[in-house]
Amino acid sequence: MIREFLLFDALVPTLVPVFLLTGCLMLFLDRLFAATGLYSIVWYPSLFRAAAFAILFSGIGLLVY
Repeated sequence: MIREFLLFDALVPTLVPVFLLTGCLMLFLDRLFAATGLYSIVWYPSLFRAAAFAILFSGIGLLVY
């Protein structure tokens, strides 16, 4: 796998698009969790969001590499 790619004469690490993809995915999942009422069950929603983002980012990053 390519570790970095050229974007407008700048070398960008591969994990930057993965980070942006994970952010978009988390926006979708956040709305889904709020609509289903999952956040009423979770003890601390902000910590849950941060942990879910970390898990998704790590998982997608491992799939890329």
